[in-house]
Amino acid sequence: MAPKSRAENRADQTRAILDRARAQLAEVGPAALSVRQIARDVGLVSSAVYRYFPSRDHLLTALIIEAYDELGTVVEAADPGFLAWADAIRAWALAHPHEYALLYGSPVPGYVAPDDTVPAAGRITGALLAMVAESQLAGDTLAAPTGRLSRAEHAALGPVREAVGTPVDDDRMLRWLMAWSTVFGHLSLELFGHMHRGVLDYEAHFRQVTGQLAADLGLIR
Repeated sequence: MAPKSRAENRADQTRAILDRARAQLAEVGPAALSVRQIARDVGLVSSAVYRYFPSRDHLLTALIIEAYDELGTVVEAADPGFLAWADAIRAWALAHPHEYALLYGSPVPGYVAPDDTVPAAGRITGALLAMVAESQLAGDTLAAPTGRLSRAEHAALGPVREAVGTPVDDDRMLRWLMAWSTVFGHLSLELFGHMHRGVLDYEAHFRQVTGQLAADLGLIR
């Protein structure tokens, strides 16, 4: 077998560091991520790890991008539609609770995610915004009345409206954003233990909630 190239060796070592860092997420959480411990676990001195990731924050950023890309791939491979989008996110979250916590849990003290994370994160929200545009073009009728948006709220939603890429009614935009926050809020309550003993069947409850959201959005007739 031919010896590996320098690029292949670097890729293998980078993968080993990331794998060990992901394991450490499960053990101690992102706030306590230790480059020194990761280095020991993969057989390196800590200064060697910094040749791959210049700082702990760079390592966290790599983990975040990787997790968003994994979730994005799952979402993009799901069947079309809001319910499939929500189910795909929940399935990934249950399989990767610590990565979900890294993305949607409490912020890591002292860490500010750079713009590098935006394209990967946008894969999940981008799929949702595409559904908003489809709903507008299809003329889906919202199942319940929505309070008139204030001028301040209309202005506040400007960047989201622009990201959709097609004119969207204010009430439709608001209701889809409410559905988005409900899905992730529900998953966070479930995964972080806030539904313990309050809800006995998480899957049944999730399906009921997302089904109601789909009906409210005019997707179920």
